[in-house]
Amino acid sequence: MNVVTPKRFTIDEYHRLIELKFLKESDHIELIRGELIQMVAKGTPHTVCGSILCRQLDRLLGDRAVIRGQDPITLLSQSEPEPDVAIARGKDEDYLAHHPYPEDIFLVIEISDSTLNYDQTTKLEIYAEAGISDYWIVNLNIRQLERYSQPYQNAQDEFNYLSKQISLPHQSVAIPGFEDVLLDLNRVFSTVVNA
Repeated sequence: MNVVTPKRFTIDEYHRLIELKFLKESDHIELIRGELIQMVAKGTPHTVCGSILCRQLDRLLGDRAVIRGQDPITLLSQSEPEPDVAIARGKDEDYLAHHPYPEDIFLVIEISDSTLNYDQTTKLEIYAEAGISDYWIVNLNIRQLERYSQPYQNAQDEFNYLSKQISLPHQSVAIPGFEDVLLDLNRVFSTVVNA
């Protein structure tokens, strides 16, 4: 019996497909564990929340970090996800030669409504496997922030985070790597008040 297996791509092959214009930005594709994954179209609350979040973070952190919105980060698991927001070390120009690697990342944020299960499983696992120390999910469905920290690998070789904290819209939270800076969640969740 013949078994059908999907073609898996390396990060270099993925970049080559982009260079050859086989894949375009408008295709909304990201590389996850060597597979090309079609990203779900974002609704209005998701889009506005992402815009507000990036603007707030940029205002709060200024030149202390790079705020990347829906831009790739490169992970060792043949993955190049495009998180809704990533906070990276350094300056924008530092990433001319390559996208940020896990050691460059302070925080990865996914904004979730229809993709919640995917963000809580597949995305969480690849970020934990990469050693991303802090991963947040802005859960638009129930208006809460899920903050994951302390990545680990269990005896079954599965990756997860030891700590999960929930924060609500009326709270403010410290930004990892910048504990002196507080993010007001009321503004982040303002897009879903009437949703």
